[in-house]
Amino acid sequence: MSTALFDLTGKTAMVTGGTRGLGEVSAMALAKAGADVAVCGRSQEDLDRVSAAISDLGGRSRGFFLDVTSKESIRKGVDEILQQFGKIDILVNNAGVNHRVPVLEFPEDMWDLIISTNLKGYFLVTQAVVPQMLERGYGKVINMGSILGTVALPMQAAYASSKGGVHQLTKVMALEWAKQGITVNAIGPTYFETELVSQIRNDPERFNFINERTPMGRWGYPSELEGIVIFLAAHASDFITGQTIHIDGGWTAW
Repeated sequence: MSTALFDLTGKTAMVTGGTRGLGEVSAMALAKAGADVAVCGRSQEDLDRVSAAISDLGGRSRGFFLDVTSKESIRKGVDEILQQFGKIDILVNNAGVNHRVPVLEFPEDMWDLIISTNLKGYFLVTQAVVPQMLERGYGKVINMGSILGTVALPMQAAYASSKGGVHQLTKVMALEWAKQGITVNAIGPTYFETELVSQIRNDPERFNFINERTPMGRWGYPSELEGIVIFLAAHASDFITGQTIHIDGGWTAW
């Protein structure tokens, strides 16, 4: 089998929420496979850090300020990326937030922020990026979902709702663009050992619950996400669309 199926040389990727957690992992993975990467986020310091790390790998990268809850910020950011790189072949929708409290105590403003960021943000960014993909008849959209879009846990009302919506939005987008050269898929990760979940990682009760609930008996390592990101961005996955692929150590197999 030729490794050319996984080679992203000459492709340009845009990653939202690309400066932390699984977004940063995704950006670095795409760069390792040869893609130029537009890293999007809201912290200039982090944008500079991740872009510099990609440049150190020999890739071409630049950071772009982008607030996925603002249509104007998205439009401006996408325009800047297209001016800098000329095209966007791969879009990774990853920006997200969470808030963990029981349903009866859940603040309305936090519900709105989570849905606006995790679900509406994906919709707005994709709406801004895909037209230029359609013009060229090629594009890969990868939405970061979650096992919580498929299974449930207490105190995850808004987050689980947003990720369930992401999985369904992925299917609708895939159907609409299936004959126009655009594939749309989602990744459904479990808990990965990143800075963003350090609070849970350092809580013995919650940490042990996740280990016990996962058939493999452990959390995911960030490097274990890289392969699926590259696969869904590359020609190797050209006949796969509308799918959510769970990277979860077997959690959703129960």
